[in-house]
Amino acid sequence: MRDLASTLDHVRTADGRRLRVECSGDPRGRPVFLLHGTPGSRVGPRPRPMYLYQRGVLLISYDRPGYGGSDRKPGRRVVDVVQDVTAVADALGMDRFAVVGRSGGAPHALACAARLPHRVTRAAALVTLAPRDAEGLDWFAGMAPSNIDEYSTALADPEGFEARLIPRTDSIRSDPARLLEELRAEMTDDDRKIISDNGVRSMLLRNYCEALRSSPYGWIDDSFALTEPWGFDPTCIQVPVLLWHGARDAFSPVAHSSWLAERIPRATSVIEPSAAHFGALRVLPDVLRWSLIDASPGEAVPFEALPFQEAQATGSRYTASGSRSR
Repeated sequence: MRDLASTLDHVRTADGRRLRVECSGDPRGRPVFLLHGTPGSRVGPRPRPMYLYQRGVLLISYDRPGYGGSDRKPGRRVVDVVQDVTAVADALGMDRFAVVGRSGGAPHALACAARLPHRVTRAAALVTLAPRDAEGLDWFAGMAPSNIDEYSTALADPEGFEARLIPRTDSIRSDPARLLEELRAEMTDDDRKIISDNGVRSMLLRNYCEALRSSPYGWIDDSFALTEPWGFDPTCIQVPVLLWHGARDAFSPVAHSSWLAERIPRATSVIEPSAAHFGALRVLPDVLRWSLIDASPGEAVPFEALPFQEAQATGSRYTASGSRSR
């Protein structure tokens, strides 16, 4: 079945929905699901295929419902990702796999860890949000004004949020660079440096364009799902989890990751003092390496990133043409 990884481009779920899938790296390598950000798509940023192939990694990504080439699932919750990841893994004949999620994809990776302990070997959540109902957490503290406005409107006025986001996605679809320009004012210097790299920028623009190609509802439904009850309890996660966060992140404040780290039993928390939100792109190759480390049951596995100067050289591991974005 693994040979399907080089040809499979879509999967049907049990309820008949179509999921658009993309695999890269070594078709016979160790499988890792990469769950994209918000907004995002299966062509989000990742190391170039040759980098993955040389390290024996088969990277699997798919468009969450409503994004790119995947059918919408109205009213979906974060936990519903489990059904979709299971459908893709079954279609590829994969019993065991790791899961990595970035930004809006990170809570979905935690859902897989919680509900699929017999299949998920380890999970990584990069620059994640915590549940909106997280006890003792000031959910909006430290968050950028644009995200406060987006999430608070999704909570208080769902119909108004949808009516406002539809024309916004239309303009971003025709000019995906518009989204990066909207975010630039709230970025740190480090984030601006990362997205100014030609390869990373090309990947992000391609990613946003594909995410919104068919409809705005992937983004709309993500926003609702992230601000409503997730449908699972993070404290029940038993597989090894890595929580990576940039301390200067304003889009997903670091307090969210810290809240989860205090409650997930086998979590390794890594906070990079000088990094922010897009620093997760820089560290992704090292996270993939961590996700494939063999360890005895119950054994803690530390996370070791490359030295900062080497990790900055994303151009050696990312490419605008051979890779697919955010």
